[in-house]
Amino acid sequence: MLQEAVRFLRTYDDILLIAHVSPDGDTLGSSFALYGALLELGKHAQVVCEDPVPAIYRFLPFSDQLVPPEQARPAEAVVCVDCADLARTGRCASLFRAASATLNIDHHGTNDRYANTNYVQKAGATGELIFNVIACLKVSLNKNIASCLYTAITTDTGNFSYSNTTPETMRIAADILDTGIDLPFLNRLLFRTVPFHKLKLHALGVNKAKLYEFGRIGISYITLEDIASCGATTEDTEGIIDSIRDIDTVEVAALLRESEDGLVRVSLRGKTCADVSQIATKLGGGGHRLAAGCTMKPPIEEAAEQILTLAKELLHGICE
Repeated sequence: MLQEAVRFLRTYDDILLIAHVSPDGDTLGSSFALYGALLELGKHAQVVCEDPVPAIYRFLPFSDQLVPPEQARPAEAVVCVDCADLARTGRCASLFRAASATLNIDHHGTNDRYANTNYVQKAGATGELIFNVIACLKVSLNKNIASCLYTAITTDTGNFSYSNTTPETMRIAADILDTGIDLPFLNRLLFRTVPFHKLKLHALGVNKAKLYEFGRIGISYITLEDIASCGATTEDTEGIIDSIRDIDTVEVAALLRESEDGLVRVSLRGKTCADVSQIATKLGGGGHRLAAGCTMKPPIEEAAEQILTLAKELLHGICE
């Protein structure tokens, strides 16, 4: 799979990279790292996403190069980066379908291998796969590319604290650190800097959380009105789900939030024994065993009830 992906990237000179909707550190860091590597090879590249770069990731090299699908130039070759399925590309899906050659690079276990060429492999982050690709392309890691890869990997592994962190993850991280990236600077921006309006929204999200099944299920929801009342944006909801998961008794956590398109975005987290991707898959979503998501129809209260029912079914008998 790796060599096929490398062959694909060597073959084409005009390549469009797609990051998933509601972009996180992995899809952005991976996309920008690959973008930088393609430029080093003298190729034409674009990074496209339905949503803008969240404020927390605007320090990333090449972040100013991201464009919405309406401004993208159609390309013969398209690469989806960290997109478990085509639905995760949002409005960029039309660019994917219009391409004659497609590549899918992803680490999600639920990925359905929807491209012509697929480099799909279990890893702590898609950033690990991009590291392998860049190494095989024989592009030297400069500090810009390395900073993007570090962001991809550290954000998807919870700063190397989640169970998806492997010895290979740490070996790759060591190679990245060897480039001389400013580790304290990156960690401060990624994990130690929180705007006050975001902190207020997080406090509200935790305050609205309810526990079920003797505290083993934690569910909260955020409305557009909640976001506006804190002077925040939808991107500021990132991280609330982790606070709910971290409650000592919680095994399954869910955060539902209203989005501007009228739908309900659902983030799911498991702690040890519950495979929350099973809940997401039943609702048309996907993800990993301990981190998954899906999109549901409103009203948000009914969506929360449906999530609760599925969470109870999932927990029944597996964590006794």
